[in-house]
Amino acid sequence: MRRWHAEDHRAERVGWLRAAVLGANDGIVSVAGLVVGVAASGAEPRTVLMTGVAGVVAGAMSMAAGEYVSVQSQADTERADVARETRELATDPDSELAELAGIYERRGLDPALARQVAAQMTAHDALATHARDELGITEALRARPLQAALASAAAFAVGSLLPVGAVLLAPAAQLQLATAVVTLLALLASGALAAWAGGAPVLRGALRVVFWGALAMAAAAAVGKLFGVQV
Repeated sequence: MRRWHAEDHRAERVGWLRAAVLGANDGIVSVAGLVVGVAASGAEPRTVLMTGVAGVVAGAMSMAAGEYVSVQSQADTERADVARETRELATDPDSELAELAGIYERRGLDPALARQVAAQMTAHDALATHARDELGITEALRARPLQAALASAAAFAVGSLLPVGAVLLAPAAQLQLATAVVTLLALLASGALAAWAGGAPVLRGALRVVFWGALAMAAAAAVGKLFGVQV
């Protein structure tokens, strides 16, 4: 007799992983861009540091709020769809059964087998079956606003502390260079880690993140040089 075994699928991580990766990369790039841009304007190290710290606090709160509102909208839509499906199952179960059988037919089952599977799945748990197979809502991929907000804010804060740390430790004359190097190394590591966790090619994921981070810092430095005033 064949035994079932538990499998760890990466799709189960998608909710918090997406928010964490987005938060970490945004924290690194956003605060590094602020720091490099302000430093390029000729501001004193103290001003650069305070700008970085303000960016950490404001960015983390913004990420949490934005992620929560976005994912909550998805959760509201999911709840509305499930509520509608509940009403339809109660008022017109025959049509819902036929609809489910049609879904299975389009996936490759012959009509008789599709009808049989639909009947058995409906008897087992009609609402969960329609949520999964008709609406595409599963427990692993269900919207979790609070989890996404906390993961995004925490990851932003952790990521943004790296360029702030570079400002604290680097000599004033090397502040821009030190921040840029630390930021690119951090992006290389975060991109590789995110790619590995998601099952994607590690090198490609790392280089993709580094490219956009370098571009963002170059743009910020250019703005700082353009509008900077020596103080």
